[in-house]
Order: sequence, then C-alpha cells, then structure tokens
Amino acid sequence: MIPKKNATSEPRWFQLILIGISILYLFLLLLIPLITVFAGAFEKGFHVYFNSFLDPDTLFSIRLTLLISLLAVPLNLTFGVMAAWAIAKFEFWGKNILTTLIDLPFAVSPVVAGLIFVLIFGKQGWLGPWLYNHDIKIIFAIPGILLATIFITFPMVARELIPLMEEQGKEEEEAALTLGASGWQTFWHVTLPNIKWGIVYGVILTNARAMGEFGAVSVVSGHIRGLTTTLPLQVEILYNEYNYVQAFSAASLLCFLGLLTLVVKAILERKAKT
Repeated sequence: MIPKKNATSEPRWFQLILIGISILYLFLLLLIPLITVFAGAFEKGFHVYFNSFLDPDTLFSIRLTLLISLLAVPLNLTFGVMAAWAIAKFEFWGKNILTTLIDLPFAVSPVVAGLIFVLIFGKQGWLGPWLYNHDIKIIFAIPGILLATIFITFPMVARELIPLMEEQGKEEEEAALTLGASGWQTFWHVTLPNIKWGIVYGVILTNARAMGEFGAVSVVSGHIRGLTTTLPLQVEILYNEYNYVQAFSAASLLCFLGLLTLVVKAILERKAKT
C-alpha cells in the first residue's frame, strides 16, 4: 500500500526560507518606514510632538479628515449594502456590468479619478460654467474632496459583502418570504444579521482608506491651507516646507489610526470566529 503524502508539506529548510523572506519583506517595506516616522515625530521630545498638533492648519486638517470620513463612510455603506444585496440575491440584466463598475476605482489611478472630477466640475469642465454662474463650488472646495473620497472608497463595503452573501445563498430569504415576511422584514431580520460582520469589516476598511486618501484628494483640493487640506495633504505641505517634526507628527497620527484600524479588525475577526 502506497503511503499517503501531504501535498502541502515541504522540507523544513524550505519553510524557513519562505518565513525569512516574508519577515525581511515586511521589515523593509513596513517596519522601517514606521520606525522612521515615529523616530522623526519624537525626535525633539514629547512636548514638541504634542505641541505640533496645536498648529491651526494641522487642527483644521484633522477636523476636515474626520468630517470627510464621517460623511463618506455612511454613504458608501448604504451603497455597498444595496449593491451587494442586488448582485448576490437577484438576477437582472446588466448584473455583470454593475459588478465591473464597482471594481472601477481599483483599476483607475486615484490621480486620474481626481482629474476626471476636475474635467467635469472644474471651471473649464463640462458643468463648470453652470456651476460658476450659480455660485456653486465643487472643485477646490470640500464637496470635491468628498466626491473624490467617495469614489475611491465606494467598492470597499460592496466587495466585502458580495462574496459573503453569494456564499450564504438565498434559502433563508426564500423561507422567510414563504412564511409571509415582506421584503424589508426579510432584509432586516434575516439578511442583515447574517452579514453584520462583513459590514463591520467593510466600514473599517472604508474609513481607513477615506482618512488616508491622498492622490484624488490632492488633485481636487487645490491645497488651500485652512480650507481644503486633509491630514495627508498637510503632511506633504509641512514636509515640503522642511518642517520635518510637524510633518512626521502628523504622519504618526495617520499611522496610529491605521494601526488602530488593524487592531479593531483583528478583534472583530476573533469575535466572529467564536
């Protein structure tokens, strides 16, 4: 009798090589940049670090970043849930087209996305003259930043939910409808509880991307200090002005938010498995 061989087993030396390459890769591309940011932020001590956040422009950029996230996340959550529900639970003409369009921000460079909004809403764009005549500002104003952030982040929730809802199938919803539940009752009491963890993951990822978005926001914002600078843009401005401690301090705040996002995601994943 031929003994069974585990197809995934590899020699110990080969496993160690793969682990070593992975650790080295993470060290070079993740840990060293993080260490550099925090070392630069605390270079002149904690007092200077915390005082750097008292700068009015930095405070404004923090508030604007939080505001954009608070607006973009609920909007993309609503779109993501509706899109995932439609794609996973129903058959309709254009379903593949809708799925492809949802992935569009992953394929388009953020800078190109920002340029698209400038070409549409800018003063010389398609809608620019009409907006100018009605004193409506989108480009180089907060609405443009919000639009760019929504565009870049809107696939996050949908892409988290679509495979989850497709895997769950339609049996529970069909059973609820058979027992007399309405469509909304089925959604609130059957579909939504089954996808709650997927929603949480999608919201966390959307929020992280919204706070850290640079490319598209950089194009549509105009870099107007105290008016259209988010925290990533403020980091660039401070660094270009050779104000390294404040730049690294602001960057460290973004790092803290990113690390906090990862911690929350890990905790929720553990809860979901229990």
